[in-house]
Amino acid sequence: MKDAFLSPVSPPDLAKLPRAFFDRPAIEVAPDLLGKALVLRAGGVQRLGRIVEVEAYLGPHDLAAHSARGLTERTKVMFGPPGHAYVYLIYGIHCCMNVVTEAEGMASAVLLRALEPLQNIEGRTQGPGLLCKAMGIDRRLNGHDLQSEDFYVAALPDVGRMTIVKRPRIGVDYARHWARRLLRFYIKGNPCISKP
Repeated sequence: MKDAFLSPVSPPDLAKLPRAFFDRPAIEVAPDLLGKALVLRAGGVQRLGRIVEVEAYLGPHDLAAHSARGLTERTKVMFGPPGHAYVYLIYGIHCCMNVVTEAEGMASAVLLRALEPLQNIEGRTQGPGLLCKAMGIDRRLNGHDLQSEDFYVAALPDVGRMTIVKRPRIGVDYARHWARRLLRFYIKGNPCISKP
């Protein structure tokens, strides 16, 4: 069967993911996020994108994770309860968004790397910085509870089979053996992934 790609869906088709979905190891949550919808409602507009590429960060022992530097003002959201947004700035200009996973104190998260635009999204979404810019996600959403009504992750209607590809994460060469771990996941054949 050919990989399926979605057309826009209406809000009644969306079922918000429960907190228990995120209260699991990042390596399990990451591939399970593929095909789910990221929803942001602001200014009377609903933006909706299908998650097609992610990276798992497994906690303080993972040398590529921000939490490897310990509990800081920047990383405290990662050390908090699951199902919250961890939004941070890179290179002083680009925001990136993670969803916090596992129990409080575990400090693991999943980075959203690419979205397939479904509703009210303009601009490119291939890459974590572009994704946030197109969705209107910035640091004001850092720590936001993804159980809210205005910013959350939702299940989409069944669209058929999807093949998931595993690759090393991007841009973490400094993390020694962790740089080679297959912790990036994406939907095979989707035109919106950041890098094959």
